[in-house]
Amino acid sequence: MAEQTIAPPSELESQFPDAVHLDERKGHEGFQVSTEKLVEVATILRDNMGYDYLSSVTGVDYIEEDLMEVVYHFYKSTGGSALVLNVQVPRKNAVVPSLYHVFPGVDFQEREAWDLLGIKFEGHPDLRRILMWEGFDGHPLRKDWKEPFYDEDHKPFSNRWPNGEVFRSEDNNPFGKNVQYPKDLTKPEKWNPEAEDLLYAGLLDFQAEGKDLKTDYVIVNLGPQHPSTHGVFRMAVVLDGETIVSLKPVMGYLHRNHEKIGERNTYLHNMPFTDRLDYICSMTNNFGYALAVEKLLGKKALVPERAEYIRVIMSEMTRINNHVWAIGFLLNDLGAFFTPALYAMEERELILDIFEATAGSRMMCNYFRFGGVARDIPEDAFQKLKDLVYERLPRKVDELDIYLTENEIVGERCEGVGILSPEDAIAFSETGPVLRASGVPYDIRRADPYGIYDRFDFDVAVRYHGDCYDRYIIRMDEIRQSLRILQQAVRDIPDGPVLTKNPYNVRVPAGESYVRIEAPKGELGYYIVSDGTANPYRYHIRSPSFINLTALEKMCEGHKVADIVAILGSIDITLGDVDR
Repeated sequence: MAEQTIAPPSELESQFPDAVHLDERKGHEGFQVSTEKLVEVATILRDNMGYDYLSSVTGVDYIEEDLMEVVYHFYKSTGGSALVLNVQVPRKNAVVPSLYHVFPGVDFQEREAWDLLGIKFEGHPDLRRILMWEGFDGHPLRKDWKEPFYDEDHKPFSNRWPNGEVFRSEDNNPFGKNVQYPKDLTKPEKWNPEAEDLLYAGLLDFQAEGKDLKTDYVIVNLGPQHPSTHGVFRMAVVLDGETIVSLKPVMGYLHRNHEKIGERNTYLHNMPFTDRLDYICSMTNNFGYALAVEKLLGKKALVPERAEYIRVIMSEMTRINNHVWAIGFLLNDLGAFFTPALYAMEERELILDIFEATAGSRMMCNYFRFGGVARDIPEDAFQKLKDLVYERLPRKVDELDIYLTENEIVGERCEGVGILSPEDAIAFSETGPVLRASGVPYDIRRADPYGIYDRFDFDVAVRYHGDCYDRYIIRMDEIRQSLRILQQAVRDIPDGPVLTKNPYNVRVPAGESYVRIEAPKGELGYYIVSDGTANPYRYHIRSPSFINLTALEKMCEGHKVADIVAILGSIDITLGDVDR
């Protein structure tokens, strides 16, 4: 695995000699920045040093030191390794300047850190909970947070602490009885009562200067129980007739605090839990987590050559599996009924046959291990794999292309819809096919290679219109590039062992690690802090589905209700990945 390195420090430190210092903690990387200079430093990184892409924002609770830390991973959209910044603040007054106005892509990530850790981002325009509900008591990722016991008579609103004290969590709701409207909101004469529960939490923002809410505006909930939302996901939409005026994603219905579970488990115990994130893509979920732990292990986790090839094979099969599924259900969203999805499902099932024969499971594979993979590909499954990548899949992709690419429904519903410019795509921290469909040829397999991807000949797929159609067609392009990689990997894979270390006896040295991979939906990053014990001290996932939704409102504004369904389908989200 290619080691991440830090950008040369001289320019940054020389400009801010009293505010920026090399992080000298053992096993940590990057620079510590004072809160007073954070926004200025981030602006200079973007405007003068080329670090225009802020990928990841992570909060950490160092309770022993009575500190909260926020860690930022900056990249250049032209490629290269990370520049890492962190700021530290007292736990009792955990206030950090928001970078929203410099990098709007931090929107959901800062809200997540506030929600789960209680770090307040001063200047954020909409700092509300995002995964927990507004009446939730406390911040569950804090090290001193204790899980309340539900009181049998008042579930789920009254909680009882272990000492017997009962409290009503809804009493902590800062919005009271859900009817306190924003001060600058003018209620129309014909008011829709169903709008009340949307407005109290600030879900709908009508702060446009000089404009009142008119009677022809309608507030509509799309979801959370609706097939077009691809799971329990809600979009609160303000309509002027059929035109979208404002849209706020509402998530968290599936949230189970995966990261809290991850800090309870041992390192190896977390591997099957990663399967449940993007449950369509368990192999790539495994891959990113294995690399993050292996980075901490260093030379103790050398991966055998055969295992390196198998990892690439499983990852690229997963990419094809994800993309045919995404294309099939995009057509379903567009009104083409279930037929295209059935065509896609047939190819997906053949890929899952390979997974099942090798890992023992079709979806929750739990296959990767620190230092390799759990077992080799059986001989008969390997022959089926060859037949798939050399013969059947190339033919079937061409068939899908013929049926769909020039299809009138696809063209009418997708061309010119949900346009996202390259500048906005970078600013909103978009990744994967969404970013590349906006004309930014950024693929981590090329920009910052991991595993053995630097050995393979393939092109970075890119399209330039930034609309739903390009987000559809780029997945076709990527399937073909994955087949190129697979054909090379199947041809060149060497014999040998697939695991060199006993994964059940892993001692992870103290330090921090952030590793990202090009998952099918975009950048999947794992941030781990180890204190040398059997469990991760901090375990955080930068999930592509969650962050790619940051630009959803931008894509939808000015379009029609039916277009929302197409736009959301073109982003390609999985709610396990969004909510974790």
